[in-house]
Amino acid sequence: MPTYLERSAVVKLEDLPNIGKAGAADLRCIGIERPDQLVGKSPLQMYETLCAKTGARHDPCVIDVFMSAVRYMEGAEPLPWWSYTAERKRLLKSG
Repeated sequence: MPTYLERSAVVKLEDLPNIGKAGAADLRCIGIERPDQLVGKSPLQMYETLCAKTGARHDPCVIDVFMSAVRYMEGAEPLPWWSYTAERKRLLKSG
C-alpha cells in the first residue's frame, strides 16, 4: 500500500490518494484547484460536470476516483479508487 501524506499536509491535488496528473487536470477542469474544495461535493455531479465541460463521456471509474478523493478529504481512510466501484454501481442503478 502506498504511503500518503497526513491530511493536513495535502495542499496540491496531486497529493491526494488516487490523483495523478490526469486526475488533477480533470479536477481543475471543473474548477477544483485545492483539495479542501472537495469537501461536501457530489462525485456524481463532479463527473457529470466534467463530461459536459469536455464534451466527452468519461469512463465511469472516474466517479470512483472522485469518490475516493472527496471521502478522503471528508475524513475517510485513504482507499484505492476501486474500493468505491460497487457503491458507484449501486448509485447509478438507483439513480
